[in-house]
Amino acid sequence: MQPDGRAPTESRGGNAVLNDALVGRVVDGRYRIGPRIARGGMASVYEATDLRLERACAVKVMHPGLGDDEEFAARFVREARSAARLDHPNVVAVYDQGDDEGTVFLVMEHVAGHTLRDVIRKESPMSPARALALVEPVLSALAHAHRAGLIHRDVKPENVLIADDGRVKVADFGLAKAVSADTQHTATGGVLIGTVSYLAPELVVDGRSDARADVYAAGVLIYELLTGAKPHEGESPIAVAYKHVHEDVPPPSRLVPGLPAYVDALVARATARDLDQRPADAGVLLHQVHRVGQALRDGVREDEELTGDLALRSPVPIREDTAPDPFDVDEFARMVAPHVTEPAEAPQAVHRTTALDRRPVPPPNQVARITTARRPRRPRRGPIVLLLALLLVAGAGVGAWWFGWERYTSAPGVLGMVEKQAEKKLDAAGLDVQLGDPAYSETVPAGRVLAADPKAGARVLDGGTVTLVISLGKERYDVPALKGLTEDAAQDQLAATHLSFGKSIGRWSETVPEGTVLHSDPGAGQTLRPGTVVDLYVSKGRKPLTVQDWTGHSFVEAEAAMERKGLEVTSTEEYSDTVEQGMVISQSPDTGTLFRGDEVGFVVSKGPQLVEIPSGLRGSGVEYAQQQLEAAGFEVDVQHIDNYLGLGFVYSVDPDSGTMLPTGSTVTLWLI
Repeated sequence: MQPDGRAPTESRGGNAVLNDALVGRVVDGRYRIGPRIARGGMASVYEATDLRLERACAVKVMHPGLGDDEEFAARFVREARSAARLDHPNVVAVYDQGDDEGTVFLVMEHVAGHTLRDVIRKESPMSPARALALVEPVLSALAHAHRAGLIHRDVKPENVLIADDGRVKVADFGLAKAVSADTQHTATGGVLIGTVSYLAPELVVDGRSDARADVYAAGVLIYELLTGAKPHEGESPIAVAYKHVHEDVPPPSRLVPGLPAYVDALVARATARDLDQRPADAGVLLHQVHRVGQALRDGVREDEELTGDLALRSPVPIREDTAPDPFDVDEFARMVAPHVTEPAEAPQAVHRTTALDRRPVPPPNQVARITTARRPRRPRRGPIVLLLALLLVAGAGVGAWWFGWERYTSAPGVLGMVEKQAEKKLDAAGLDVQLGDPAYSETVPAGRVLAADPKAGARVLDGGTVTLVISLGKERYDVPALKGLTEDAAQDQLAATHLSFGKSIGRWSETVPEGTVLHSDPGAGQTLRPGTVVDLYVSKGRKPLTVQDWTGHSFVEAEAAMERKGLEVTSTEEYSDTVEQGMVISQSPDTGTLFRGDEVGFVVSKGPQLVEIPSGLRGSGVEYAQQQLEAAGFEVDVQHIDNYLGLGFVYSVDPDSGTMLPTGSTVTLWLI
């Protein structure tokens, strides 16, 4: 399962994974949660392992707190039931659904790969053949859903997954609703469902939708694959939605010259604003895609005479009621663009082969008779009838002006005025005022008239009504105070404030727990345009400090190094016959990592222990002197002076008595 939105979701840093309390948890005693791979407005998606069946899966978990809303939780459960009804190779399968101590989850097929959004970024603009090959499995999945009575309502590139082996899967039927009378309303209490760039006009206007809303979104997908751009762009989602309602999707050939006209016509039919001109469901659009694909494979161009058999043999089975018939470029162009008509006075020649022209052809002799027949003479009463008709029209026009035109007035210009001034001016013109829904504007200050209907100069009946749209001023939002929140909670706050999450930047902190927001960039309180990217600085917790082993090194240097890192140092001293005085004998701990303020203990060498040579040895017997020295821990070396008399008394001690020597040192006794 790949991300649905906010972009891939979004690429998340490693800290976000480590900070997620769900990671590593076993849900419902069965699903071990792995790293998070996507995050949406209502739920997050995790890689997981089904411990019972020992297979990989994806688990979609509703955000904490949302489960408290019974209506929302019920909708989440209905998502599982709706999606589980779909059994199709191009639909992400739903395996299970449940509630584990307040954690509401949905278990789905895991699709390792990338999304159609990645393909658009890398390959678009692409050839029509490639674009249709990518959209065919999408339409096949949607057609299956439509036949089952379900609509997707959120068709977009992020919800089209492409596995590493090339399989195409449509994900997130979580917004699908049964196509029935009781579901022809907005499922979220008036909030539009779906991504605004792919939103059908009828969803914007009254929140109603049927299978044709998915067809519209699929048409926008085809446009984006062909051009690499969205058909409608704007400064805000409202501006984009407005264009979907009031502007046609432009022909792809406007951005990519050279596309066949019937490819433009396919997009025009799928994205027709008039519901009656749009294919009834994805199955019908799939049939048309097959016909266009066959024409592309046969090299059909709009400027050449069609030859050969263009009867389609679709590689994907379709229903009998949509079985393909021979492809005709001109016929298809007229079918998908019914609003374009040719004047009857100057019909254009249509080139067709006999095999493709399905109109009856008259016998040759009949053609000859028609060709050589004399033109009938026009009756002479025609001019008289024409003159009478003109007089009648003129009389009607004068009567209409006399009785009606005088009742009309011109709507005065009120754009840019404050509301009270505009109402006063319209009242003076004998017109009533009605206030429409206010709207944001980057150019018109708040409280002033942004738009009027009818416009200035338009003819309005006396006492008629002019609807005013008052500007809310520039659409701006303050960055909320995010310090101290978890990363997920901070992202939710940004989304609720119409700002976009950018990236998570980790910083060490000795006081703020790991996973908690330190601050944002831009900072709290700054006023920004909607959709502005805000980065989060998130605590990585206490900074780990690597411990160096100072054994055998100077304690003075070791102590200074540890204190620079913020560690506490303790020490004791011991004699050592092997470690030089002032050097470290041992350290605890001597490896691993610590944190600021932790303690490191050192044992420091005092050098070898010194012993004083006993006094009173000179003049004593050799046995006594030797016994005293050995008892003090010395080695004894007995020597005779040059004029040794053999008396056996100590003549001198070397070193002399009172000298401090390390234990084990040798003391020489000179005898007389």
